[in-house]
Amino acid sequence: MATNLNIDIPLLNKVFKIGNFKTKREAVNIALKEYVQNHRQKDILKYLNKVDYDKDYDYKKSRNI
Repeated sequence: MATNLNIDIPLLNKVFKIGNFKTKREAVNIALKEYVQNHRQKDILKYLNKVDYDKDYDYKKSRNI
């Protein structure tokens, strides 16, 4: 899908420098993927301190050595 975007050129230049990208398309696609990943990781934080652990569980015993 072709899309015309009015992209902030100084910001795009910083992205090129940091990410060593070859094309604008690659830079924008990676930035969008990282944006989605970042927000999904933030969603995981809602589970912080809400998981109950079994105090009697011996994780060393369950290892296959």
